[in-house]
This record gives sequence, structure tokens and C-alpha cells, in this order.
Amino acid sequence: MFGSLKDWMGRDHFRMRKPRNVRTEMSLHILAYNIKRAIADLGAPAFMATMRE
Repeated sequence: MFGSLKDWMGRDHFRMRKPRNVRTEMSLHILAYNIKRAIADLGAPAFMATMRE
């Protein structure tokens, strides 16, 4: 998973420098990646219905 995530991020360094900010940035990347995968697996309407439950 981490290699796929780094490819998706563009294999770039983090924009933030402080460890707390880097942790937040990585968490947002992981959240976006997981949402993207869920939409690909379920489809957008089913994903939105699941999120509303």
C-alpha cells in the first residue's frame, strides 16, 4: 500500500517540516487514498449512501 500511496502522491517530499504537521499531512493523504479506493470499489452513489448512514 505505501508504494501505491507514494506513487499517487508523486513521490515527493512532505511539504511540512515539523513532525506533528508531517503526521497530519500523511493522515490526510491516507484518508484521501482510502476514499478514492472506496469510491472505485463501491461506486460514488453507494459510497455516499454508506457515508450518510
